[in-house]
Amino acid sequence: MQSIVSSYHPCLAPPSPVLRQRLLCHRIPSIRLPSHRSTTSLGLFTCAAVSRESEMAAAAKEDGQDPRIPKIASSIRVIPDFPKPGIMFQDITTLLLDTEAFKDTIDIFVERYKGKGISVVAGVEARGFIFGPPIALAIGAKFVPMRKPKKLPGKVISEEYSLEYGTDKIEMHVGAVEPGERAIIIDDLIATGGTLAAAIRLLERVGVKIVECACVIELPELKGREKLGEAPLFILVTSDAA
Repeated sequence: MQSIVSSYHPCLAPPSPVLRQRLLCHRIPSIRLPSHRSTTSLGLFTCAAVSRESEMAAAAKEDGQDPRIPKIASSIRVIPDFPKPGIMFQDITTLLLDTEAFKDTIDIFVERYKGKGISVVAGVEARGFIFGPPIALAIGAKFVPMRKPKKLPGKVISEEYSLEYGTDKIEMHVGAVEPGERAIIIDDLIATGGTLAAAIRLLERVGVKIVECACVIELPELKGREKLGEAPLFILVTSDAA
């Protein structure tokens, strides 16, 4: 079960050379969406489904929400018991098949960050590589891939983070960013928040200012945003973890 998050309200101010205050962003109550797509078929929407989507968009607009978000939410397929029993997998490949929903997703992020003095879009492996590059190109920033160990060929700097059993690392190339640059960190989803938190620490170690973390989906039950410290989090859709 997913819900629309109406956090699409401009709260980014252009960087001040004196204050450089941290971005403050607030959450607004969300609207629950009904089950939206079969987990076994990517068939065409029925007239009833299209009508329901139009009704949700109209309701979102009346509530001051971005009317594009219901379309984005309805294009994400939820697959139960993958990759193991009890997991509700958020499948964004169906969003990528919907050209309108995919474009709207990128456009919302671009509208939020363009003209805010952001020079770095850091994408977390692997689905951050899908959303990050088009955002970076549109706002005139460079894209910096943040990869799993032994994936980058040059000299790297790494940051370790905890898993349910053991630890893992995230890495980026030395020299990819410069002290004082302003960055956003992009991923498709925030669950427990461990990877995003490691990405924040890694960039801050080399003097980069984290403007915001941005994800398409949040699983709020897993409380991942609590691991991000003072870094703001912008999301489009919330969904149940189980």
